[in-house]
Amino acid sequence: MRRQLAALLAAPALALAVGLPAAAKPREQPTAEPPAADAPRLIVAISVDQFSADLFAQYRRRFTAGLARLQEGAVFPSGFQSHAATETCPGHSTLLTGARPARSGIIANTWFEPGGPRGNRPIYCAEDERDPASTAREPVVSAWHLLVPTLGERMKAAWRTSRNVAVSAKDRSVMMMGGQAIDAAYWWKGGGFMTLPGRKLAPEAAAISAAGAATIRSGAPAYPLPEWCAARDRPVAAGKASVGDGHLALEPGVERGFVASPRADAAVADLALALARSMKLGSGKAPDILSVSFSATDYIGHGYGTEGAEMCIQMAELDRTVGHLLAGIDALGVDYAVVLTADHGGLDLTERLDQQALPAATRATAELLPARLSEAVKERTGIAAADAIVLADGPAGDFYISRALPPEDQARAKAALLDILKGQPQVAAVFTAEELAATPAPTGSPQDWSLLERARASYFPGRSGDLVVLLGRAVMPIPDPGRGYVATHGSPWDYDRRVPILFWRRGLAGFEQPAPVETVDIAPTLAALLGLKVPAGEFDGRCLDIDGGAGDICGDGT
Repeated sequence: MRRQLAALLAAPALALAVGLPAAAKPREQPTAEPPAADAPRLIVAISVDQFSADLFAQYRRRFTAGLARLQEGAVFPSGFQSHAATETCPGHSTLLTGARPARSGIIANTWFEPGGPRGNRPIYCAEDERDPASTAREPVVSAWHLLVPTLGERMKAAWRTSRNVAVSAKDRSVMMMGGQAIDAAYWWKGGGFMTLPGRKLAPEAAAISAAGAATIRSGAPAYPLPEWCAARDRPVAAGKASVGDGHLALEPGVERGFVASPRADAAVADLALALARSMKLGSGKAPDILSVSFSATDYIGHGYGTEGAEMCIQMAELDRTVGHLLAGIDALGVDYAVVLTADHGGLDLTERLDQQALPAATRATAELLPARLSEAVKERTGIAAADAIVLADGPAGDFYISRALPPEDQARAKAALLDILKGQPQVAAVFTAEELAATPAPTGSPQDWSLLERARASYFPGRSGDLVVLLGRAVMPIPDPGRGYVATHGSPWDYDRRVPILFWRRGLAGFEQPAPVETVDIAPTLAALLGLKVPAGEFDGRCLDIDGGAGDICGDGT
């Protein structure tokens, strides 16, 4: 598939049609050597969506199950999703590719290509919009947009019998961790697990889906509140919503309540284990990889914030779920290695931050919404346009000028929009595509990068916006909170960028390294552990020597 993609994109006309530069081709995998003699037989890659370094630090002493076990390994509490676009799709795309969005092409969850076939309609990161049945809201799920191979794809290219399996509640998490050459792919939608077009649902997926659907129909009681969560059990008003004192009871028939609870994580873990057993992962001639992305922390963060009783319950249940997953892998009797990290962090809801010593926290003004900005540009320039001039999916990130305008009006609209945004006190920085293209790829410690460099790490020509807008620290890009959506992520600030990275393998000498590392370091580290040779320059990250002893798993350090 990857070779076919490279061949297709080599045609300039098609590259233009999908909004990509013809030069953006995945690299070929060279002929590989056998796995290292001491390589693990199974890699278990776990992502906990929105599991910030702050949450890890806050709760790590409370963990007694799976997350406690992983702290016995190599612990990097300051991992960085170093780019500015701290969303689910870009974040997951870094974990097993070793590539930042500027290389992978995954700049956001959605973007626009106003001069392409979709016009002013958005494109979803995990869809194949070449299929006329696909829309951003109802996508034909695909990893078509991911322009670099995942670790699982590299393993399959090197060792023909290697299996690449991915499970999550979100399709984009599955696609970004698994890639195009994937043996089993499952995500939750519409009351059950789904898989890729043209594939049949495995019996295990059907059975677990049926159990989940029955729970949704009947509802479920609230979770018990751990005694150490009591101080967080109090209501906070956010617009028309009240959060902070919910114990995640499931109302009958409400699927959102299922996915925004530990129940969804438990279903994902159960399916991952069932597939590991039925496919006999880790017992073949070549190593396998199982990617598991738990999404409930993210849904709870959005719906309730990160500092209430809801998140406290989720942290306790997540620990149990990870423990259940690892115990099930133990039972397979195979040598396996684990990495656990996150796609991004998150910020608590503004109203609770105001009560907890951060009165500067505020919500973005509605004047920053694309519809308002379109009207402001029309008023300032006198451009008469029936449709929107400014295209974006919120008050921050990539902003595009409609290509329905004549070129001279596009230039005037862009200049006016830039001037308007620079005059907004909630905007920390706004960069043009030309500025970002002229900026060298950042190097050095990600904690020291400027805002320009953080934005550059997310910039991909042909997909990124005409302007990239970064809001100020603690400015929540949700002007009007409501039930199910009171807080979010996506900023260039470290509460969204910093995540834990934990490696574990039986017999691995444990240590903690507080110096900053990056999520793009995970793939080269696992490749070295497997003995998978990858040419220099293929990764943006570096191998981390995780054995904790005098040896060096990284060999020559590539």
